[in-house]
Amino acid sequence: MKRSVLVFALSVLCSAAALADPALDALVAAYPDHLAGYDAKDLIWKDGTRMPISDGRADKTFEQLLDEPDIKDQFAYPYPLGPEVKPPGVNEDPGRIRQEKFFVKMYGDCHKGEVTKRMKPVAWVPNRGGGRLNVTSVNGVNERLAAVVKDLDTLPAAMTKYLVPSAGTYNCRTIANTKRLSVHAFAAAIDVNDKQADYWEFLKGAGGKFTWRNRVPGAIGEIFERHGFIWGAKWFHVDSMHFEYRPELIALAKQGWSAK
Repeated sequence: MKRSVLVFALSVLCSAAALADPALDALVAAYPDHLAGYDAKDLIWKDGTRMPISDGRADKTFEQLLDEPDIKDQFAYPYPLGPEVKPPGVNEDPGRIRQEKFFVKMYGDCHKGEVTKRMKPVAWVPNRGGGRLNVTSVNGVNERLAAVVKDLDTLPAAMTKYLVPSAGTYNCRTIANTKRLSVHAFAAAIDVNDKQADYWEFLKGAGGKFTWRNRVPGAIGEIFERHGFIWGAKWFHVDSMHFEYRPELIALAKQGWSAK
């Protein structure tokens, strides 16, 4: 009897080890108020909702990854942590791939007024005259941004021009030239001063080509990353004014990006 129990316990442990997925573990741990876990097929929400982890398509083009992603596609590109910023490889946009249904369920549908009722004000670098911004309170994003502000205040005065004025937080809109909702539509993103930053669409020259560029100091990006925000300067399709709350990507990067 004891032997059979031991064999069963070992089989359970082996099954769990085979199922374990560092990316999904990071995802569940990042959003404990919402996610309960996952099994071989589905991401499981605390309210019982199940979302397929994969759609079974392993041959998506880059555009298909952006427009038709599954949950696992969100981890397609490793996020590089730290203040060093260098040109990424072509189409390496870690975090820019987002499964829209996942974010709408978590933060609400802005078109139905579900996002604004969950927003709270945050003083944006008040010692530098930044004013107040509204961000979501879901996942404590408002508290995380307040912690960012506290650390930004330790930076030299020369950094102020990159931070003030902010180009905004909440905006119920799609990403330019797409049908995909911006993370600003969930009030979980902030743009710093766009006059001192770079956006790939605005860098396009003749023929639609562009050369990656970033002017925002890495010290600013590192502070945001410290509190769970990823930075658009780390994207090939650069958006260096943009920071969005994606703690799962930060956590996985700290582990060495051991995503399956």
